[in-house]
Amino acid sequence: MTGFVPMWGKGVLEFGRAGSPHPPREVKNLSPGPSELSCSQVKEKWNQLLPVLFIAVFVVSRIPGLLPANFSVAYAFAFCAGVYFPGAMAWWLPLGTMLATDVTLNVFYYHVAPFAFYLLLNYAVFAVLIGLGKWFGRRASFFKLLLGGLLGAVIFYLVTNSLAWLQDPAYAKTVAGWIQALTTGRLDVQPTTWEMFRNTLMSGGLFTALFVAAEKLTAPAESPADKTAGAREPNPEAEPEEAPEEAKA
Repeated sequence: MTGFVPMWGKGVLEFGRAGSPHPPREVKNLSPGPSELSCSQVKEKWNQLLPVLFIAVFVVSRIPGLLPANFSVAYAFAFCAGVYFPGAMAWWLPLGTMLATDVTLNVFYYHVAPFAFYLLLNYAVFAVLIGLGKWFGRRASFFKLLLGGLLGAVIFYLVTNSLAWLQDPAYAKTVAGWIQALTTGRLDVQPTTWEMFRNTLMSGGLFTALFVAAEKLTAPAESPADKTAGAREPNPEAEPEEAPEEAKA
C-alpha cells in the first residue's frame, strides 16, 4: 500500500510519496516575518504623522518668551514643508499655520490689528524657503538638507534686514547704512542684528536637523521594485555576438 511519509526541510513542511525516486522539494517561506512587517508598519504610521509633528513643534515654539529672539522653528518648518509635504499642501499648510498663529498673537497677546502689511513680506520670504525645499527634494542626503536649512535661514536674514534698511528712516540709504542694518542694527534696539542672525542660523540648523532626522528614521524601507525602477533590463531576444574566427577553430 502506498502511503505518505513526512519530509522535513528548512522551509515549509512538504509531503512526498513513499518510494518516490525524486527527493522532496524544499519550499522556502518568502513572506516577511512578523517582526519585520510590524516594524515597517510602525515606521510608515510615524512617517504619516510627521506633518502634524512639524506643525505642533512650530505652534508651541510661537509661545511668547519660550525661545530667545529670532530663535525660531519657522525657517526649518518652511524649508522642510517644501521638502516633504506633497503638492499644494507644501504651500498652504505652512503659510496658513503661520497666518493663524500671527493673527492669534496679534489679537490676544499684543492687542494690535490682526494683520499688518509687513507680514506679507515675511510670507513671501517663507514662500521662497518652501520653493528652496522643493528644489532640494526629499531624496537629498541629510547633510545636503541641513545645508539647505541653513541657506534658508541666511536668505531670510538678508532679505528681511535689507527690507528694514529700505523702510526704516533710522538707516542711511547708503552701503554703510545697509551694513549697519545687517550687523549692529538700530542703536536703540537690543539685541543687535548680528546677535539675532546668530539665533536665526542656530535655530534654522537645529530644527532642520531634527525634522530631517525624524523623516529619515521613519521613512519606510525602499522595496526591491523601487530600487530597480528605471533599471534597464537585458533584452532576451538579443542574439549573442558571433565568436571570432580563431575561437571557432
